[in-house]
Amino acid sequence: MDVNAGGERAAAAADDPLRVEIADAAAMRSCALRLAGLLRAGDLLILTGGLGAGKTTFTQGLAEGLGVRGRVTSPTFIVAREHRPRADGPGLVHVDAYRLSGPEELDDLDLDSQLSGAVVVVEWGEGKAEQLAASRLEVVIDREALREAEEPVRQEDRRSADAAGSGDPCVRGTGVRPAGGIALEKDGTDRADAAEPEAAPGEHGLTDVLDEPRLLTVRAVGDAWAARREALAAALAGFSPHT
Repeated sequence: MDVNAGGERAAAAADDPLRVEIADAAAMRSCALRLAGLLRAGDLLILTGGLGAGKTTFTQGLAEGLGVRGRVTSPTFIVAREHRPRADGPGLVHVDAYRLSGPEELDDLDLDSQLSGAVVVVEWGEGKAEQLAASRLEVVIDREALREAEEPVRQEDRRSADAAGSGDPCVRGTGVRPAGGIALEKDGTDRADAAEPEAAPGEHGLTDVLDEPRLLTVRAVGDAWAARREALAAALAGFSPHT
């Protein structure tokens, strides 16, 4: 038996990413829902894409597929939200690293301890979150037809509204407060008196504006995903391949 075979398969999978075309927000969510069926506690997903690319919509599909509690919105200003599972499956830790300057600040969130019992999704995590796990999925979402002029103010306002929108009692937040660096606040309470009702399966709102097709690139990194490569390809088989 070749002891290097596993590593070679992992390298081949990382060097041969899967690419599919995503038509709209509903398709983005459907794609993520399919991928959720492959996820296990301890899995790390790093999402890359510009403002409004569809990262939060993708995460909403994962949340629905995992069956976790609480509404999924962009955690830009609180940095991380923990969504507890409804049943025996893994929870979901949803991180937005947009305002973090590097891996050191991400380390302060102590996400390593969350990986054992949850799926961790890091938006804006490229170059910051890779050290959390040797095996991971790296997902890149690109517009196929880029507009010459973006609308950063309107999109940033939408991110701000999304970040402030969850008072869900089933979601625990990790806040960020600049003070000569980054100070972290962890709210471990359930906030049972919050007014916003829990989202039922399928009720997570679509907060990204997917006004044109996206190219979704999924790169499987590490031995754990090399073993799931065929299942990953099968999950994406219902979408138009991009060559």
